[in-house]
Amino acid sequence: MKRCLFLTVVLSVIFTILFVFMAGTQSIAAPPIKIGALFSISGPAAFLGEPERNTAQMVVDEINKAGGIKGRMLELVVIDTQGDPAKAVQGAHKLIKDDKVAAIIGPSTTGDSMAVIPVVEKAEIPLISCAAGSKITEPIKKWVFKTAQNDALAVAKIYEHLNKQKISKIAILTVSDGFGSSGREQLVAHAKEFGVDIISNETYGPKDTDMTAQLTKIRAGGAQAIICWGTNPGPAVVARNVKQLGIKLPLFMSHGVSSKKFIELAGEAAEGIILPSGRVIVASQMPNSDPQKKALLSYVNSYKTIYKIEGDHFGGHAWDAMMLLKGAIEKAGDTPSAIRDQLEKTTKFAGIGGTFSYAAQDHAGLTKDAFVLVEIKNQNWKLVK
Repeated sequence: MKRCLFLTVVLSVIFTILFVFMAGTQSIAAPPIKIGALFSISGPAAFLGEPERNTAQMVVDEINKAGGIKGRMLELVVIDTQGDPAKAVQGAHKLIKDDKVAAIIGPSTTGDSMAVIPVVEKAEIPLISCAAGSKITEPIKKWVFKTAQNDALAVAKIYEHLNKQKISKIAILTVSDGFGSSGREQLVAHAKEFGVDIISNETYGPKDTDMTAQLTKIRAGGAQAIICWGTNPGPAVVARNVKQLGIKLPLFMSHGVSSKKFIELAGEAAEGIILPSGRVIVASQMPNSDPQKKALLSYVNSYKTIYKIEGDHFGGHAWDAMMLLKGAIEKAGDTPSAIRDQLEKTTKFAGIGGTFSYAAQDHAGLTKDAFVLVEIKNQNWKLVK
């Protein structure tokens, strides 16, 4: 009888210890910090969204492997917008209401980003867009930041080069979507301050497959150079049409085609085209004194190890967004308001797209020095010095 009582007491103690241990373990194992991601993984803008999704997941995996942020793991919740603003809005609502994310990175395109801004502003959830349109952060929206370099900075980089080449009369050919419209506005707005005269101003549709009509008009207009503003596949069509028509004018593209996909689509017609880009596609050509070089090479090599191709300009936008969030959460905590406030205090962060310094009146955080000019030579990128 005593033995049975003794065993009962011992078992009771053991179960009590196990219960306390399990309860303690559960309390220690804090839930993950959820980060939402809206990327154009499929559809026409997949060349943007796929490397962004891949990069964001790669960064999250690296952070978690190193122990997370203050012991808490990150969970990336990805939604494919397919480059459709309506799907982007639906995705934003899901991430906020159902997934309870602390912040959102993306979308990939200017149109998608503009569509979700009212959603995140109302919900008071920080958004770090990976799109380039200046209007995403101009005027300032309290909860919206971006990592892609502004169109105005890209325009300035091209116009400075035109000044050096004594080119003053240009033709512009822009796509009629959010990115193209924003670029067109900046090309027109800054032409006078650089002494540039736009003598031909043509547009094309996002789904157009031939631009010979517009280019024929441009050829007859007397321009000294052509600037095309769009994202794939349209600019590749323009490049091929320029070559087919035998137009010998210098052809410039926007940073919207800063990936090997453009070279692949344009083929031999890509040769000699100049465009502004982040440093990542010419990382190895940058001097060792460049403050971004270490991060650039690390990103390029890590991405290549995992995905068997080099990381590009667009994936870099997601790398910057994730690392900016990491820094904000480490310093201020994981609540949306704390993340927002800390992002706005971020200065001198040397990322992939440039060195970021946000402020209350600057949620883009970059200067024109974030861009370099690159030229396509022998199906590859060459830094223009």
